[in-house]
Order: sequence, then C-alpha cells, then structure tokens
Amino acid sequence: MDERKRAVAEDCLAQAEAGTMAFPQIVATLMMEGFESYAIDFRRAVATYYMPDGDSIDVPTHRIDVRVAPSFDPTRIQAAIRDAQRQVPGYTYPGFCRTVASAGCAGYVVSFSGRRALYLGRTAETLVEHFPD
Repeated sequence: MDERKRAVAEDCLAQAEAGTMAFPQIVATLMMEGFESYAIDFRRAVATYYMPDGDSIDVPTHRIDVRVAPSFDPTRIQAAIRDAQRQVPGYTYPGFCRTVASAGCAGYVVSFSGRRALYLGRTAETLVEHFPD
C-alpha cells in the first residue's frame, strides 16, 4: 500500500474521531482514493482499509473504554446509527463507538459498492444498515 493511501486512511480515521469529518465525506474521500471498504474491530482497536486488488492496511483506532457486551442489541445499535445520521446535538464518533459496543457490537464492515454497513456481535449476530438515499 502506498504512503499516500495510508495517509488518506489515517486522516479519515483521525477526522472521524475528532468530529471534523462526517461519514458521507469519509466514504467519498476513501472511494476517490480507490478503497472499496473498511472494517472497524473494537476488540483489537484497529481499522482495516481494503483495496479491490486485495491489498489492505491496518490503522490503530482509539481504544473504547467499555467492553463489548456479550449480548447483541440491534435496537440500541440502530438507534445509535440514526443519531449519527442525524448528527444529533452531542454526537461524537467515540461516543457512537462506546454506545454500539455496550450494545454488543464487536465491530463493523462498511462496503462502498454495496452501500451498506454490517454490524457484528460477539457470537456472529448481524445487523445490516443500508446507506441512506
């Protein structure tokens, strides 16, 4: 993976964590750079960014201060997603991560071409969230 692509991925993650770039901007930026998807793993505190040719890079994320709950609560996860989409007052990406992890989300995968995110529980429960139109 070339250094430019790594820098773009690192910058998008840093801006998400700082609240200076919203999800739609992050997706557009990563797509323009040629990425096809990314995955966030809350238990390992790592983001993995994937290229169509199979190349990938890992970028450390902030470590959330809650454990991933053992039971998966799709209703709470979906409520957190809706808050993120509406950018409700007080929304932060680190807060979103804490909320979904405490609702049993161990991580998620975002597919740009599939226009969806797949949220995963500790025992492989899933919630599919399609990108808004």
